[in-house]
Order: sequence, then C-alpha cells, then structure tokens
Amino acid sequence: MYLNSGYLNNSRVPIKDKSKPLIVTSCGTYRLKAEEKLPTWRPRGRLDYQLLYVASGKAHFYIEGEDREVRAGHMVIFLPRQEQHYEYYGKDKTEVYWVHFTGGDVRNILRKFEIPLDENVFYCGSSASYSALFKEMIHELQSRLVGYPEMLEMYLRQLLLLVQRTRQEKEPNMSSYLRDEMEYARRYFIDHYNEPINIDDFAQSRNMSVSWFMRNFKQATKVSPMQYILNIRMKNAVSLLETTEYNVTEIAAIVGYDNPLYFSRVFKKMNGVPPSDYRKK
Repeated sequence: MYLNSGYLNNSRVPIKDKSKPLIVTSCGTYRLKAEEKLPTWRPRGRLDYQLLYVASGKAHFYIEGEDREVRAGHMVIFLPRQEQHYEYYGKDKTEVYWVHFTGGDVRNILRKFEIPLDENVFYCGSSASYSALFKEMIHELQSRLVGYPEMLEMYLRQLLLLVQRTRQEKEPNMSSYLRDEMEYARRYFIDHYNEPINIDDFAQSRNMSVSWFMRNFKQATKVSPMQYILNIRMKNAVSLLETTEYNVTEIAAIVGYDNPLYFSRVFKKMNGVPPSDYRKK
C-alpha cells in the first residue's frame, strides 16, 4: 500500500471550527496493491466534512445501506455526523485522494461551487489537475510553511472550482482517457509554447491520428492546437511589452519566433497594432 497524508497542526483529532469560513484539517491519498483491502466505517461520521476523489480503479461506498460502486472520475462527499462506510480493494486498482475541512461558511461555499449536498456521489471527470491539487495540499500540511492554512484554503477552492467547471461542460460524455489526453496536450503546449512544436509529431508520440487529435483538442478547448499555442505566445508577448525593457527582437525570440518581422506581422494581426506601437500606447 502507498499512503501519503498530512494533518493540520499534526493532529488527527477531527475538529469543528467556525472561526474562519473554510479550514482544511487533513488531506491524503491511498493506493492499494492487488492483495490488499482497506475498510473504513465511522457509524457516527465525523465533526467535519470529507471529500474523496477516486482517481483510478473503483471503490465501494455504502450509502444508506446500499453498496455503491464508485469508479474513477467521481467524487464522494460526506457531511458532518453522516455515517461513513467504504472499502477499497487492491484488485480494483484503487487510488483515492481525500480531504477533510471545516469552517463557518462551508455550506455556502459548497453551494457556490455547485457541489451537490443532497447526494453523496457525483461525477467530476478524471483530471491530473485534481491529483496535483491534492498533492499540493498534502505538501502544505507536511511542510507547514508560513501561511500554509491560507494556501490550503486556496487549493481547496481551486479544486472545487475545477469540479464546477467540469460539471458544467457541454460534453459530459467525454471519456476519462480523452480528458486526460487533452489535459496532457494543453499542459505540454503551455510548457513548450516557445519551442518548435510539430502537431503531427506530437499526435504520433501519443499514439493518435493527427485528425483525431486535432478534432478532439478543438472540442475540448474551442480552438485548434496551433491557435492555442499562438494565443499563449501572444499573451506572453503582450506581458513582456508591458512589463519589461526587452526590445521587439528579444521578445520575439523569448516567445518562440526566430524572425522578428514575422512575429510583428502575427502580433499586429492578433492585436491590431505592431509590437512597437503597442508598447507606446
């Protein structure tokens, strides 16, 4: 079994604290091997809220006596004092993240992000971003750097916002595989936008046909892959023009253009004026 977790003030005792709107008290993850079983049963629940994310495999949650098989791409929320009964099995390749939280305005915050309080299990989609945010919360609870309670609140709010966005998507039937691939592509383009990127080569490296990748990327982001990269380049070019003393040739190179004249033409087409005029304005 793999376990990694962190606790507020190193205390594992559940608390109810209304001194702040939202307080993260603990966070962690479990990943089981084939022969393992991990049961949890709290007949009287806890004092705080719990949100669980099934990242891979599946888990069994017993809601009002009913065995609910919860697969990857779903979350489960428990309210204070609500019975918590669930089991993980290694044979199901279960990987789960969880976070406990309390506060004086939790219900309103959950309603704001459209988290369903009248049902325990809900769809959230599979995304590497969820796992990354849970890991950041674990790190904050373990390292306890200056201001870590505020960082924890920020990460949890971001997590809830991502869930809200996913649940509002017009294409809720997109497979978890496809969501993960489009998220991987989006992050790759962000990390490498100022390098030469060949869309055909990228698609082949992910074992996709070019047409299939381009069609699904546009469905997920509303723009083509090249337009997505172009948008990132231009946004960063604008930022450099506004906040640095780099000349146009230097900025062109920073955002990925060897030819400053071509960069200026593209910039003018996107922003209405050449880079030099934009800086003057």
